[in-house]
Amino acid sequence: MLAKLLPIILLLVGTGGGIGAGLFLMPTPDAHSQDADHASDDGDPVPMMDDHGNEIDPEATEFLKMGNQFVIPVVQKDVISSLVVVSLSLETKVGANEEIYAREPKLRDAFLRVLFDHANMGGFHGAFTNAETLDLLRAALRRVAQKELGDDIVDVLIVDILRQDS
Repeated sequence: MLAKLLPIILLLVGTGGGIGAGLFLMPTPDAHSQDADHASDDGDPVPMMDDHGNEIDPEATEFLKMGNQFVIPVVQKDVISSLVVVSLSLETKVGANEEIYAREPKLRDAFLRVLFDHANMGGFHGAFTNAETLDLLRAALRRVAQKELGDDIVDVLIVDILRQDS
């Protein structure tokens, strides 16, 4: 009996801990941040500057690691047959981190929907790490990220993926 409940308990504890850590570690808005539209009073764009006063290339990107892993149960015949743990990072335009952190709960929800759909379609069965399967998953994650955050998201990277069979 305990062996059947253990994956569910681990899932709930991991999810609760991840949500709690995400809320606890959420950055506060910086009062000294630049104006969101980066335009001067005369309407000309003001170049974005880094912390050292250097101009930032608008095409430059940076990477943002999602704070917590995603835990996805794989269900077969109404029983959890395995758990998949996925770590994601986002390739973003420089300076978009603050907005992404502010909208992270909504983004995590969208990512979980994609990951659950992928699991329900059998995406985590068999050779789930082959390039074609991961490309489909990565493309679906990129689509929802761009839907939630617009052009600030360049790509979604699957950093780690692990399946633990019961």
